Amino acid sequence: MGRTAMRMVVDRPELELVGALVYSEKKVGVDLGEMIHRPSLGVAATRDRDEIFALDADVVIHMPRITLPYDALVPDVVRLLESGKNVISTAGFHWPQAHGDAYADRLRDAAIKGGVTLAGVGVNPGLVAERLLLSATAMSVEIDELRLFETVDASAMASGAFVFDLMGLGSDPDIRDIRDGPLAKLYGALFSEVLYFCAHHLGSRISSIEPHHELTLAPHDITLIPGTIAKGTVAATEWNWRAMLENGTVLILSIIWTADPSLHDSDKQGHWTLKVVGRPNITMTLDISEADPTKPPSRALTDAVCAVAINAIPAVCAAPPGLFAFDPIGLA
Repeated sequence: MGRTAMRMVVDRPELELVGALVYSEKKVGVDLGEMIHRPSLGVAATRDRDEIFALDADVVIHMPRITLPYDALVPDVVRLLESGKNVISTAGFHWPQAHGDAYADRLRDAAIKGGVTLAGVGVNPGLVAERLLLSATAMSVEIDELRLFETVDASAMASGAFVFDLMGLGSDPDIRDIRDGPLAKLYGALFSEVLYFCAHHLGSRISSIEPHHELTLAPHDITLIPGTIAKGTVAATEWNWRAMLENGTVLILSIIWTADPSLHDSDKQGHWTLKVVGRPNITMTLDISEADPTKPPSRALTDAVCAVAINAIPAVCAAPPGLFAFDPIGLA
Protein backbone atom coordinates (compact mmCIF):
# COMPACT_ATOMS: atom_id res chain seq x y z
CA MET A 1 0.00 0.00 0.00
CA GLY A 2 2.74 2.46 0.97
CA ARG A 3 4.85 1.76 -2.10
CA THR A 4 1.82 2.20 -4.36
CA ALA A 5 1.02 5.56 -2.77
CA MET A 6 4.63 6.70 -3.13
CA ARG A 7 4.60 5.80 -6.84
CA MET A 8 1.44 7.86 -7.31
CA VAL A 9 3.12 10.84 -5.63
CA VAL A 10 6.32 10.53 -7.67
CA ASP A 11 4.40 10.13 -10.92
CA ARG A 12 2.50 13.39 -10.40
CA PRO A 13 4.53 16.47 -11.38
CA GLU A 14 2.69 18.70 -8.90
CA LEU A 15 3.72 16.53 -5.93
CA GLU A 16 7.11 15.89 -4.33
CA LEU A 17 8.03 12.95 -2.12
CA VAL A 18 10.22 14.20 0.74
CA GLY A 19 10.30 11.28 3.18
CA ALA A 20 8.84 7.97 4.31
CA LEU A 21 8.64 6.05 7.57
CA VAL A 22 9.28 2.31 7.26
CA TYR A 23 8.87 -0.49 9.78
CA SER A 24 11.52 -2.96 8.58
CA GLU A 25 15.17 -2.45 9.54
CA LYS A 26 16.32 -3.72 6.13
CA LYS A 27 14.55 -0.80 4.42
CA VAL A 28 16.27 1.89 6.53
CA GLY A 29 18.52 4.08 4.38
CA VAL A 30 17.19 2.71 1.10
CA ASP A 31 16.55 5.40 -1.50
CA LEU A 32 12.80 5.78 -1.92
CA GLY A 33 13.14 5.77 -5.71
CA GLU A 34 14.84 2.39 -5.57
CA MET A 35 12.18 1.09 -3.18
CA ILE A 36 9.36 1.89 -5.60
CA HIS A 37 11.23 1.00 -8.83
CA ARG A 38 11.69 4.57 -9.93
CA PRO A 39 14.86 6.66 -10.53
CA SER A 40 16.82 7.69 -7.45
CA LEU A 41 15.16 10.49 -5.47
CA GLY A 42 18.01 11.26 -3.09
CA VAL A 43 15.61 10.66 -0.18
CA ALA A 44 16.22 7.75 2.19
CA ALA A 45 13.66 5.73 4.15
CA THR A 46 13.78 6.04 7.93
CA ARG A 47 12.42 4.34 11.04
CA ASP A 48 12.98 7.47 13.13
CA ARG A 49 9.62 9.12 13.74
CA ASP A 50 11.33 12.32 14.89
CA GLU A 51 12.82 12.71 11.41
CA ILE A 52 9.32 12.56 9.92
CA PHE A 53 7.88 15.00 12.48
CA ALA A 54 10.69 17.44 11.64
CA LEU A 55 10.20 17.31 7.86
CA ASP A 56 9.05 20.39 5.98
CA ALA A 57 6.03 18.73 4.38
CA ASP A 58 2.57 20.02 3.49
CA VAL A 59 0.80 16.69 3.91
CA VAL A 60 1.45 13.20 5.27
CA ILE A 61 -0.21 10.18 3.70
CA HIS A 62 -0.70 8.02 6.79
CA MET A 63 -0.95 4.34 5.76
CA PRO A 64 0.12 2.02 8.59
CA ARG A 65 -1.77 -1.18 9.26
CA ILE A 66 -4.71 -0.67 11.60
CA THR A 67 -3.49 -1.58 15.05
CA LEU A 68 -4.70 -3.06 18.31
CA PRO A 69 -5.97 -1.21 20.22
CA TYR A 70 -7.74 1.03 17.74
CA ASP A 71 -6.51 4.29 19.30
CA ALA A 72 -2.83 3.25 19.28
CA LEU A 73 -2.20 5.43 16.21
CA VAL A 74 -3.56 8.60 17.79
CA PRO A 75 -0.31 9.86 19.41
CA ASP A 76 1.57 9.80 16.09
CA VAL A 77 -1.25 11.58 14.30
CA VAL A 78 -1.47 14.22 17.03
CA ARG A 79 2.28 14.93 16.72
CA LEU A 80 2.06 15.14 12.94
CA LEU A 81 -0.79 17.63 13.16
CA GLU A 82 0.89 19.72 15.85
CA SER A 83 4.03 19.85 13.69
CA GLY A 84 2.03 21.65 10.98
CA LYS A 85 1.33 18.81 8.56
CA ASN A 86 -2.03 17.95 7.07
CA VAL A 87 -2.74 14.25 7.58
CA ILE A 88 -4.67 11.98 5.24
CA SER A 89 -5.09 8.55 6.84
CA THR A 90 -6.37 5.24 5.50
CA ALA A 91 -6.11 3.68 8.99
CA GLY A 92 -9.03 5.34 10.73
CA PHE A 93 -10.03 8.93 11.60
CA HIS A 94 -12.95 8.84 9.14
CA TRP A 95 -15.41 10.24 11.70
CA PRO A 96 -13.67 10.70 15.09
CA GLN A 97 -16.88 12.02 16.65
CA ALA A 98 -18.09 8.40 16.80
CA HIS A 99 -15.81 7.82 19.80
CA GLY A 100 -16.96 10.76 21.90
CA ASP A 101 -15.97 14.38 22.44
CA ALA A 102 -12.69 13.68 24.25
CA TYR A 103 -11.35 11.51 21.40
CA ALA A 104 -12.44 13.91 18.65
CA ASP A 105 -11.41 17.07 20.53
CA ARG A 106 -7.85 15.81 21.04
CA LEU A 107 -7.43 15.40 17.29
CA ARG A 108 -9.29 18.61 16.41
CA ASP A 109 -7.26 20.65 18.91
CA ALA A 110 -3.99 19.26 17.53
CA ALA A 111 -5.02 20.18 13.99
CA ILE A 112 -6.04 23.70 14.97
CA LYS A 113 -2.79 24.15 16.93
CA GLY A 114 -0.81 23.16 13.83
CA GLY A 115 -3.06 25.12 11.46
CA VAL A 116 -3.77 21.98 9.44
CA THR A 117 -6.44 19.37 8.72
CA LEU A 118 -7.01 15.68 9.48
CA ALA A 119 -8.97 13.46 7.09
CA GLY A 120 -9.68 9.74 7.22
CA VAL A 121 -10.24 8.35 3.73
CA GLY A 122 -10.41 5.02 1.96
CA VAL A 123 -12.84 2.89 0.01
CA ASN A 124 -14.63 1.26 2.94
CA PRO A 125 -14.63 2.99 5.36
CA GLY A 126 -14.43 6.34 3.64
CA LEU A 127 -16.27 6.24 0.33
CA VAL A 128 -18.70 3.40 -0.41
CA ALA A 129 -21.24 4.27 2.29
CA GLU A 130 -20.28 7.87 2.97
CA ARG A 131 -20.05 9.18 -0.58
CA LEU A 132 -21.92 6.65 -2.76
CA LEU A 133 -24.72 5.11 -0.71
CA LEU A 134 -25.65 8.38 0.98
CA SER A 135 -25.60 10.22 -2.35
CA ALA A 136 -28.15 7.71 -3.68
CA THR A 137 -30.56 8.77 -0.93
CA ALA A 138 -30.96 12.09 -2.76
CA MET A 139 -33.42 10.09 -4.91
CA SER A 140 -35.42 8.96 -1.87
CA VAL A 141 -38.71 10.25 -0.55
CA GLU A 142 -38.67 7.85 2.41
CA ILE A 143 -35.77 5.84 3.82
CA ASP A 144 -36.47 2.75 5.93
CA GLU A 145 -33.08 1.04 5.72
CA LEU A 146 -29.63 1.57 4.29
CA ARG A 147 -27.72 -1.66 3.65
CA LEU A 148 -24.09 -2.17 2.67
CA PHE A 149 -22.74 -5.65 1.90
CA GLU A 150 -19.04 -6.15 1.20
CA THR A 151 -17.23 -9.29 0.02
CA VAL A 152 -13.45 -9.26 -0.31
CA ASP A 153 -11.62 -12.28 -1.76
CA ALA A 154 -8.40 -12.89 0.20
CA SER A 155 -7.26 -15.83 -1.94
CA ALA A 156 -4.74 -13.75 -3.91
CA MET A 157 -3.42 -11.69 -1.00
CA ALA A 158 0.27 -12.22 -0.25
CA SER A 159 0.57 -10.74 3.25
CA GLY A 160 0.28 -13.33 6.01
CA ALA A 161 0.10 -10.58 8.63
CA PHE A 162 -2.97 -9.18 6.88
CA VAL A 163 -4.74 -12.46 6.05
CA PHE A 164 -4.09 -14.37 9.27
CA ASP A 165 -3.75 -11.58 11.84
CA LEU A 166 -5.93 -8.66 10.72
CA MET A 167 -8.53 -10.73 8.86
CA GLY A 168 -8.49 -13.53 11.42
CA LEU A 169 -8.51 -16.28 8.80
CA GLY A 170 -7.06 -19.63 9.89
CA SER A 171 -7.95 -19.13 13.54
CA ASP A 172 -9.47 -22.01 15.50
CA PRO A 173 -12.77 -20.95 17.13
CA ASP A 174 -12.46 -23.78 19.66
CA ILE A 175 -9.29 -22.13 20.96
CA ARG A 176 -10.01 -18.46 20.29
CA ASP A 177 -13.31 -17.10 19.01
CA ILE A 178 -12.37 -13.87 17.26
CA ARG A 179 -15.97 -12.66 17.45
CA ASP A 180 -15.48 -11.99 21.16
CA GLY A 181 -11.88 -10.80 21.15
CA PRO A 182 -9.71 -7.82 20.23
CA LEU A 183 -10.45 -8.05 16.50
CA ALA A 184 -14.17 -7.65 17.12
CA LYS A 185 -13.46 -4.53 19.24
CA LEU A 186 -11.10 -3.17 16.59
CA TYR A 187 -13.57 -3.51 13.73
CA GLY A 188 -16.46 -2.40 15.91
CA ALA A 189 -14.57 0.85 16.54
CA LEU A 190 -13.47 1.30 12.92
CA PHE A 191 -16.81 0.61 11.24
CA SER A 192 -18.84 2.46 13.87
CA GLU A 193 -17.43 5.59 12.24
CA VAL A 194 -19.32 4.69 9.04
CA LEU A 195 -22.56 4.32 10.98
CA TYR A 196 -22.14 7.58 12.90
CA PHE A 197 -21.19 9.42 9.70
CA CYS A 198 -24.33 8.17 7.96
CA ALA A 199 -26.54 9.02 10.94
CA HIS A 200 -25.18 12.57 11.02
CA HIS A 201 -25.79 13.17 7.32
CA LEU A 202 -29.28 11.71 7.58
CA GLY A 203 -30.03 14.33 10.23
CA SER A 204 -30.36 11.85 13.08
CA ARG A 205 -28.38 10.09 15.81
CA ILE A 206 -27.69 6.46 16.67
CA SER A 207 -29.77 5.03 19.47
CA SER A 208 -28.23 1.52 19.41
CA ILE A 209 -25.75 -0.68 17.52
CA GLU A 210 -26.15 -4.47 17.64
CA PRO A 211 -23.27 -6.66 16.38
CA HIS A 212 -23.97 -10.05 14.85
CA HIS A 213 -20.77 -11.68 13.61
CA GLU A 214 -20.53 -15.04 11.85
CA LEU A 215 -17.71 -17.41 10.96
CA THR A 216 -17.46 -19.82 8.04
CA LEU A 217 -15.19 -22.80 8.70
CA ALA A 218 -13.05 -24.38 5.99
CA PRO A 219 -14.65 -27.61 4.67
CA HIS A 220 -11.15 -28.73 3.60
CA ASP A 221 -7.61 -27.36 3.66
CA ILE A 222 -7.37 -24.13 1.64
CA THR A 223 -3.96 -23.13 0.33
CA LEU A 224 -3.29 -19.39 0.04
CA ILE A 225 -0.13 -17.53 -0.97
CA PRO A 226 1.00 -16.86 2.63
CA GLY A 227 0.00 -20.26 4.02
CA THR A 228 -2.72 -22.88 4.50
CA ILE A 229 -6.07 -22.55 6.23
CA ALA A 230 -6.64 -25.92 7.87
CA LYS A 231 -9.94 -27.75 7.63
CA GLY A 232 -12.23 -26.70 10.49
CA THR A 233 -10.57 -23.32 11.04
CA VAL A 234 -11.92 -19.94 9.96
CA ALA A 235 -12.13 -19.58 6.17
CA ALA A 236 -14.29 -16.45 6.23
CA THR A 237 -15.51 -13.81 8.63
CA GLU A 238 -18.72 -11.81 8.37
CA TRP A 239 -18.62 -8.73 10.56
CA ASN A 240 -22.16 -7.45 10.81
CA TRP A 241 -23.63 -4.43 12.60
CA ARG A 242 -27.21 -3.19 12.76
CA ALA A 243 -27.68 0.42 13.88
CA MET A 244 -31.02 1.93 14.84
CA LEU A 245 -31.37 5.67 14.36
CA GLU A 246 -33.57 7.92 16.45
CA ASN A 247 -35.61 8.78 13.34
CA GLY A 248 -36.44 5.08 12.79
CA THR A 249 -34.04 4.41 9.93
CA VAL A 250 -31.98 1.21 10.17
CA LEU A 251 -28.37 0.95 8.96
CA ILE A 252 -26.98 -2.52 8.17
CA LEU A 253 -23.27 -2.99 7.51
CA SER A 254 -21.99 -6.45 6.56
CA ILE A 255 -18.32 -7.15 5.78
CA ILE A 256 -17.30 -10.60 4.46
CA TRP A 257 -13.61 -11.42 4.15
CA THR A 258 -13.12 -14.83 2.64
CA ALA A 259 -10.47 -17.28 1.48
CA ASP A 260 -12.94 -18.72 -1.07
CA PRO A 261 -15.94 -16.75 -2.43
CA SER A 262 -17.65 -20.01 -3.49
CA LEU A 263 -18.34 -20.68 0.20
CA HIS A 264 -20.99 -17.96 0.16
CA ASP A 265 -24.41 -17.32 -1.35
CA SER A 266 -24.44 -15.90 -4.85
CA ASP A 267 -26.08 -12.69 -3.61
CA LYS A 268 -22.95 -12.00 -1.53
CA GLN A 269 -20.55 -11.92 -4.50
CA GLY A 270 -18.76 -8.89 -5.92
CA HIS A 271 -17.12 -6.26 -3.85
CA TRP A 272 -20.13 -4.23 -2.71
CA THR A 273 -23.91 -4.26 -2.92
CA LEU A 274 -25.60 -1.07 -1.72
CA LYS A 275 -29.30 -0.84 -1.01
CA VAL A 276 -31.71 1.91 -0.06
CA VAL A 277 -34.95 0.37 1.18
CA GLY A 278 -37.84 2.81 1.12
CA ARG A 279 -39.56 4.88 -1.49
CA PRO A 280 -38.24 4.03 -4.00
CA ASN A 281 -36.01 1.00 -3.46
CA ILE A 282 -32.52 1.54 -4.88
CA THR A 283 -29.85 -1.12 -5.46
CA MET A 284 -26.30 -0.48 -6.66
CA THR A 285 -23.37 -2.85 -7.16
CA LEU A 286 -19.73 -1.83 -7.21
CA ASP A 287 -16.89 -4.07 -8.30
CA ILE A 288 -13.19 -3.23 -8.61
CA SER A 289 -11.05 -5.43 -10.84
CA GLU A 290 -7.54 -5.49 -12.27
CA ALA A 291 -7.39 -4.74 -16.00
CA ASP A 292 -3.89 -6.19 -16.56
CA PRO A 293 -3.96 -10.02 -16.49
CA THR A 294 -0.21 -10.11 -15.76
CA LYS A 295 -0.71 -8.30 -12.44
CA PRO A 296 -2.07 -9.77 -9.19
CA PRO A 297 -5.84 -9.24 -8.78
CA SER A 298 -5.27 -7.59 -5.39
CA ARG A 299 -3.54 -4.65 -7.11
CA ALA A 300 -6.89 -3.19 -8.14
CA LEU A 301 -8.14 -2.61 -4.62
CA THR A 302 -4.73 -1.31 -3.52
CA ASP A 303 -4.78 1.17 -6.39
CA ALA A 304 -8.30 2.29 -5.46
CA VAL A 305 -7.49 2.91 -1.80
CA CYS A 306 -4.30 4.80 -2.62
CA ALA A 307 -6.02 6.85 -5.32
CA VAL A 308 -8.69 8.00 -2.87
CA ALA A 309 -5.94 9.22 -0.52
CA ILE A 310 -3.81 10.94 -3.17
CA ASN A 311 -6.82 12.52 -4.90
CA ALA A 312 -7.92 13.97 -1.56
CA ILE A 313 -4.75 16.06 -1.16
CA PRO A 314 -6.04 19.31 -2.79
CA ALA A 315 -9.32 19.29 -0.85
CA VAL A 316 -7.68 18.50 2.49
CA CYS A 317 -4.92 21.08 2.10
CA ALA A 318 -7.48 23.74 1.15
CA ALA A 319 -9.82 22.94 4.05
CA PRO A 320 -9.83 25.06 7.23
CA PRO A 321 -7.88 23.66 10.21
CA GLY A 322 -9.66 20.86 12.04
CA LEU A 323 -11.38 17.63 11.06
CA PHE A 324 -12.37 17.02 7.44
CA ALA A 325 -14.71 14.59 5.68
CA PHE A 326 -16.14 14.70 2.18
CA ASP A 327 -19.85 15.49 2.10
CA PRO A 328 -22.13 13.16 0.11
CA ILE A 329 -23.10 14.66 -3.25
CA GLY A 330 -26.70 15.79 -3.44
CA LEU A 331 -27.33 16.12 0.30
CA ALA A 332 -27.63 19.48 1.98
